[in-house]
Amino acid sequence: MLNLIKKLACEEDGQGMAEYGLILAGIAVVVMVAITALGGRLTGLFNSILPAAGGGEG
Repeated sequence: MLNLIKKLACEEDGQGMAEYGLILAGIAVVVMVAITALGGRLTGLFNSILPAAGGGEG
């Protein structure tokens, strides 16, 4: 029984995918924070460009 626990604790298969998943989740959080922080500026930018491009209400 003790040997089985040692084997399971030392087994490294699948760790790579878990690490990639954590990295991907971290990148996703950074992107969401950046979009939230810049969201108002981007909306203002597109609202100012839209009338110049001949679209929208203005």
